[in-house]
Amino acid sequence: MVRLSMCSSGKYSLRGPALIPRMKTKHRIYYITLFSVVLLGLIATGMFQFWPHSIESTADWSLDRRSMHDAPLIQLPVSNPIPERGDLSCRMHTCFDVYRCGYNPKNRIKVYIYPLQRFVDEGGVPISSTGLSREYNDLLSTISDSEFYTDDVTRACLFVPSIDVLNQNSLRIRETAQALAMLPRWDKGMNHLLFNMLPGGPPDYNTALDVPRDRALLAGGGFSTWTYRQGYDVSIPVYSPLSADVELPERQPGPRRYFILSSQTAIHREYRAELERLKEENGEALLLLDKCSNLSQGVASARKRCYKGQVFDYPQILQESSFCVVLRGARLGQATLSDVLQAGCVPIILADSYILPFSEVLDWKRASVVIPEEKLPEMYTILKSIPHRQVEEMQRQACWFWDAYFSSMKAIGMTTLQIINDRIYPYAARTYEQWNNPPVVKWSSVNSPLFLPLIPPRSPGFTAVVLTYDRIESLFRVITEISKVPSLAKLLVVWNNQNKSPPEDSLWPKIAAPLKVVRTKENKLSNRFFPYDEIETEAVLAIDDDIIMLTSDELQFGYEVRERIPYRLVGYPGRLHLWDHEMGKWKYESEWTNEVSMVLTGAAFYHKYFNYLYTYKMPGDIKNWVDAHMNCEDIAINFLVANITGKAPIKVTPRKKFKCPECTAIDGLSLDQTHMVERSECINKFASVFGTMPLKVVEHRADPVLYKDDFPEKLKSFPNIGSL
Repeated sequence: MVRLSMCSSGKYSLRGPALIPRMKTKHRIYYITLFSVVLLGLIATGMFQFWPHSIESTADWSLDRRSMHDAPLIQLPVSNPIPERGDLSCRMHTCFDVYRCGYNPKNRIKVYIYPLQRFVDEGGVPISSTGLSREYNDLLSTISDSEFYTDDVTRACLFVPSIDVLNQNSLRIRETAQALAMLPRWDKGMNHLLFNMLPGGPPDYNTALDVPRDRALLAGGGFSTWTYRQGYDVSIPVYSPLSADVELPERQPGPRRYFILSSQTAIHREYRAELERLKEENGEALLLLDKCSNLSQGVASARKRCYKGQVFDYPQILQESSFCVVLRGARLGQATLSDVLQAGCVPIILADSYILPFSEVLDWKRASVVIPEEKLPEMYTILKSIPHRQVEEMQRQACWFWDAYFSSMKAIGMTTLQIINDRIYPYAARTYEQWNNPPVVKWSSVNSPLFLPLIPPRSPGFTAVVLTYDRIESLFRVITEISKVPSLAKLLVVWNNQNKSPPEDSLWPKIAAPLKVVRTKENKLSNRFFPYDEIETEAVLAIDDDIIMLTSDELQFGYEVRERIPYRLVGYPGRLHLWDHEMGKWKYESEWTNEVSMVLTGAAFYHKYFNYLYTYKMPGDIKNWVDAHMNCEDIAINFLVANITGKAPIKVTPRKKFKCPECTAIDGLSLDQTHMVERSECINKFASVFGTMPLKVVEHRADPVLYKDDFPEKLKSFPNIGSL
C-alpha cells in the first residue's frame, strides 16, 4: 500500500500517465489568438464571395437612372484613338471570346450595359444630335429587365454600349468611334454588340454602319451579302414606329379585296413605271399607292396614302391585299416590311442581295415571296401560280412573325440575344420548329428521329391509335388483342363519327393500359395523324378497327424493330408503286410481291414527329385532297417520310392477309373498286406536288431470329408469328 501511494504521488495521476507535458499559459494564448484570426479570415472571405456585390457596376440600369440629363459628361480629346473600320473576316471562333461566357446551368449568356455617359468633343458638341432615342431606351430597358442582364461586369459575356447608334444620320462618325474606343472593356470590340437600323448615308448609303467598330458584333437592319458576316452579325428588322401607335383589327387569312398592293412612297422611277404597267395590265387586282399631295393641314402624311385623289388610311389599307410589295429604297432595309407583316399581307420582297431579318433562324419561304428585281415584270404571273391554301398559310405565318419578332423593340432585342445565345450554347439552342412554328404547334414536346436524342423519351412503350367510325364489335376485338402487347403504354381511340356517340364506358373492354377516346369534329382520314396531346410516347402504332389478325408477338416484334430504326415506317401490309409505260404514269399495285415501296398505316409503327409534319408541314394541298376524297392518307405519309429520310419503309413478318373475314365492301373503304383506282391517281398527284418520286423500292422483310428454325417454341422470343 505504501509503495503504491508513493508511485501515485510521482509522475502518475489517477487519470493515467501524462504523456504530453501541459502547455504553458503564454503559448496557449498565442495559439488561441492565431486560430481566431484564421477563423475570422475564412468567414470574411466567404462573405465576400457570396454576398451580393459587383465591380465596376457603378450604375445599375434602372428607370430612375436612365436619363441623359443625369449622365456624367465625358470630353473626347481630338487625339483619342479611333477603332479599325471593321474586320469582314470575323466569325464567332475568331473575334468572339466564348470563354468569357463559361458554363452555367441555365445555358444563358450574361449581358452588361455600360452606364450612361454624355460624350462631347473638345468644343462641347455632342457626338449625336438626338442623344438617347426612345427606341434605344426601350431596347436597353428590355435587356435590363431580362434574364440575360447582369450588373456585374466580371460575369458578363456580352457588352452593350449605352451609345445610341440606331440611326447613323444622327451620328458624328469619327467622334462616335472615339467614344466606343474609350469604353473600359472595349478590347478592340471583342464581345461587344452594337444595334443599328439605319446604316449608311448619302450618296452611297452603305448597307452596314459606317462607324469604325473593330471586332464588335453588329445587329444591323439592312445588311447585304457583301457586308453581312454570316454566323457573326445578326440581321434585324427596321423598326416601324407605327407598330406602337396603330393597332390593327384581327383579320382572318383568306382572299382580300386587292391581289397586289404597293404602298411605298419613295420608289425609284424605273420601278414605279414597271408597277404602273402591271396596273394597266391587271386593273383592279393591283392597287398602286403614293404619297398624298392634297391633305388638309394637320393631317399626318405618314398615316395616309393616295391613288388618283382617293385617300387611304395607312397601314390599315395593307389588310385589304393578299400580297404587298416591299421594294428596296435608298437603303435595303425598309420599315414597310414590318407594316406589311403586321397587316397579315404576304410581302413580295424585291431587294437583291438583302439579308432578311433573323434569316439565320426564320424560314422566310413560309411567310414571303422573294423575287429578283429583274423579274418584276413577271410578278403577277408568279404570284398567281401559288395555291390559295398556301397563300393563307403564308398570311398566317406573316402575322405570327410580326407578333413574335417584329412588333416591338423588346421583341427585336430578345430575338437578337437569343440567336447569339444559341450560337454559344448550341446544345441548348432552339429548334427550327420552335423558331418557325406558332405556339399552337407544340414542337417542344417532340424531337426529330433523324438525330440522336440527348435524353431518353419520357414515356417508354408505344401508343396505339385506332381510327374508327361505327364498327364496334371489331373495334373491341382489336382493343383486346392490342392490350396483350407488353410494350403498350396507352390506347387512343379516334372516334370519327359525329352522328353517333361512342359506347358507354361500362361497355368498353377492360384492359390494363389506359384507354382514351377522342371525338373529332369532322370525319377526316387525316384525324389519324393529328398530334394529340394524349400521345406521350415517341412510338405510335396506327391501326384500323378491322385489323384483328395480328398477334401480340407480331405487334411486339414490330415495335422493337421500330425502336432500333426510329426514323423509318415499320408496318405489316406492304404495297408497291410501278411505272406504267403504256399509260405514261405511276400505278398503285396491291398484288402480293416480294418488292415493297410502301407500308399501309392500317397497321404500322412510326415516330410521332411525323404526326406534326403530316398535320402542319404536308406540301401543297395533299392533306385537303385526302380529306375530300376519303382516301390515300397512308400513301401520303409514306411519301412524306420517304421524302424526309430518303429511305424505304420496313415490312415486318410474312403475313399478307390482314382484314377480318366478316368485312365486306359495305364495311370497308379499301375494298371498293373506285377506291383502288383513286389510289393510282393519288400516287401521280402526290408525285406532282412533291416534284419528285420519293418512294424507294426494296426487296426486304424483317423476321424474328429463329422464326423458321426447328427449335422448341419456348426458346423463341416471338413464337406466335402468323403465316401468310
